[in-house]
Parts: sequence; structure tokens; C-alpha cells
Amino acid sequence: MLNGIWLGMILIGFVFAAVTGRMNEFTAAVFDGAKSGVTVSFGLISVLVFWLGIMRIAEDADLLKKISRVLGPVVSFLFPDVPKGHPAIGYILSNMSANLLGLGNAATPMGIKAMQELQTLNPDKETATPAMCTLLALNTASITLIPATLIAIRLNYGSADPAAIVGTTLAATAVATLAAIAADRLCRRLTLLRRPPGPPPAIRSGTAAAKGSAALPHSSVKG
Repeated sequence: MLNGIWLGMILIGFVFAAVTGRMNEFTAAVFDGAKSGVTVSFGLISVLVFWLGIMRIAEDADLLKKISRVLGPVVSFLFPDVPKGHPAIGYILSNMSANLLGLGNAATPMGIKAMQELQTLNPDKETATPAMCTLLALNTASITLIPATLIAIRLNYGSADPAAIVGTTLAATAVATLAAIAADRLCRRLTLLRRPPGPPPAIRSGTAAAKGSAALPHSSVKG
């Protein structure tokens, strides 16, 4: 879907440039955009390498384990359906830690691994579990203490004060995270209210089978 949108935008731009006789500007914009993309990418690599190195040092110093102990009760509250000690918990904590530092590129692989581990707890493989929805909401609106990626982009484009957005980013992501948690709790409650009363289908079918066996004549049970 997204690839189709990008392709459509490129084709529309090409057709518009051809009709209006601005192909030279179109060609220049294409090459300038490619050049800018490469320049920004190299600028981001240095920042990502730095913060990933910091995270590796923190991991070797057992700092991440200490952070995990602090965030453990929070994760247990946000993900009550996930058993303690499950591998998904570790990936969720790593995802949250990377998002706190504004390292979206580093947080994405951890989020994918967390989703894969949560899928092992999913009885219905075609439907997302509440824990999956919670993780998606938190990953999308995660509170960010240090927006490293945004700072790197601003620095790369010559900003006079690249870190000026730290305060506003922290406030905005904090509000977004609280809104995501509130919406998640509300959706969980609505899901419970909409669930039909009575035991699960497997239990009901087992009970019906037991009643059917009890209703059989004694001779037929003997065979």
C-alpha cells in the first residue's frame, strides 16, 4: 500500500513536470533529494553508532538489568497477560529503553522480536492479543527523554541549537504516552464488556459432551 502511494506521487510529479515543461527542475529535484538522503543518512549513522555503543556499555555494566528491575513493575502493570520471565518481557524492556533515547531504528527490531514472542502466547494466530495492541500503542507514542535521531537531523541541517527540542519533545511524548495507556485500558475494558457471558467454547463443548455421555443408556455405554 505504502509503495503504491509513493509510486503514485512520483508518477504524478513526473506527469505534471512533463505537462508544464519543468522537466529540468524535476530532474534536479530528484538528484538533489538523493544527495540529501545520503548526506542525512551518514549524519544519522554516527549518532546511532554512538548511542548503540552507550547502550552496549550499559548492558555490559548491568545497567540495563537495573533499569529492567525498575521498569519491571510498570511492564507487569501494562502487560498483565504476559507471564513473568517470558522472553517477550526482555524484548519489551529493550524496546522501551531504545525509545527513551529516541533511537527508533534500534527500537524497531526489538519491537518485532517482542511481537514474535507475544505471538507464541496467542491462542488465535489471526487476531492480535491485548498485549500486542498495548505494545504497538506504546511503541508508537513512546515517551522520549533524549530525541537522539531528531537532534542528529537538526545538527546535520545546521541548526544553531539542535537540542532545543528536548523539553518540548519530552512533554509531547509524555502526553502521547499517557493518552495511549488510557486508550489501551479503555479498549481492554470495552473488550471485556462485549465478551459474551459464560465459559469459553471449549469448556461449553466439553460440558455438553459430558452430559451427552451421562444421558446414554447403561447398556450402550458397555457396548
